[in-house]
Amino acid sequence: MSVLTPLLRTRALTDFFSDEQTVQGMLDFEAALATAQAQCGVIPESAVAPIAAMCRAQLLDLPELASAAANAGNLAIPLVKQLTLRVKAQDPEAARYVHWGATSQDAIDTGLVLQLRGALQEAEIRLCRLIQVLAEQTARYQHTLMPGRTWMQHALPITFGLKLAGTLDALLRWQERLVQLRPRVLSLQFGGAAGTLASLKAQGPEVAQRLSATLGLALPSTPWHSQRDRILEVAGWFAGLSVTLGKFANDFSLLMQTEVAEVSEPIAEGRGGSSAMPHKRNPVSCAAILAAVQRMPGLMATLYAAQIQQHERALGGWQAEWETLPELVMLSGGVLENSEYLLRGMQVNTAKMRANLDITHGLIMAESVTQALAAFIGKADAHHQIEKLCQRAIALDCPLQPLLEKDPLVSQHLSPAQLSQLLDPAAAIGSTDHFVRQVLARYQEQGHEYPLSS
Repeated sequence: MSVLTPLLRTRALTDFFSDEQTVQGMLDFEAALATAQAQCGVIPESAVAPIAAMCRAQLLDLPELASAAANAGNLAIPLVKQLTLRVKAQDPEAARYVHWGATSQDAIDTGLVLQLRGALQEAEIRLCRLIQVLAEQTARYQHTLMPGRTWMQHALPITFGLKLAGTLDALLRWQERLVQLRPRVLSLQFGGAAGTLASLKAQGPEVAQRLSATLGLALPSTPWHSQRDRILEVAGWFAGLSVTLGKFANDFSLLMQTEVAEVSEPIAEGRGGSSAMPHKRNPVSCAAILAAVQRMPGLMATLYAAQIQQHERALGGWQAEWETLPELVMLSGGVLENSEYLLRGMQVNTAKMRANLDITHGLIMAESVTQALAAFIGKADAHHQIEKLCQRAIALDCPLQPLLEKDPLVSQHLSPAQLSQLLDPAAAIGSTDHFVRQVLARYQEQGHEYPLSS
């Protein structure tokens, strides 16, 4: 539904998979095919210009294409028919050479690859922009203390910078994977009826080489009509990147809960309101990200199931990709755009983060005390003793430190001053700064501008 596009997909990658772009991708294949074949002497040079002139989506009847595709079984058959008729009206001789030696899947798959090339270029731009914003925020909040949470409970202190750095680290890996997959995924599809190019006889390899060069695509070792790992790889990249951002959005929405209130989404007129409750500021960006991500396992499952394709050309599996892959990519575009908006304008309540460290009355620092006491009485006994005192603090709803100071065993080895230091969250973040610095260093190594200093 187009009315939901701005919410669930945005326009970030959607335009690459419009009806016009789908048709244009196949027409670009047809124009390049004529050019390559003329260069190899397979068709007359005079046929190229009349064919290429008609390879414009706006010249075709798209509603008629859609209607005819239902009977034909794919979009390429009626497309080639319309294209041939339009070329014939201008040059009957040239019309003889439209789609020469190719099969429908060659046009459809290569057209899809051309669409994916544009989508990947745009995704890379948006990912680079998102990475820079995230790196700047990581540096900005590198030393901002907050509770770490495991099993949805307070664990040990961390910094908000470390939380952000974990996402940044993952995005840098997705950026590396994008560079690695491009040569494999952006490959020409050209095999003819059964993947042998038999209709071109000995000139098949030469035409394929010229065709790949004309389109700027890699030349695969074999046609890949029923070997769909390329489709799975590019889908997995978009889905995996989105899931990483979905994890961040989920964490962010939990930190935005009223009782936690450590972060909030960007403030904008009319954004995040409720139709019933005027006080609400709902995490609408997080909701859009999560709605998209929650659909992706099902889409990926379809693409995995579609890998089982029959012999040299598929019956059902290939066809199942046609809407599934574009849908996944378009949803990923929305995830990228909403994530950048969220990270760029997020509101961070550093005072509330620090205050939330104190809501357990020092219990979050119990491990530090245990470790210090263990140096005197051993880990097991220290753990047992501090655990008892923590349970007592919970039962009495009182701070942990007075109980520690009054305990004969603890006070025998640790002074009040030592306990105060051990219970200071700022003294218990371990290697946090080291980890954040490593991620920011790798960010710089991958060619990005260094973020603003914190």
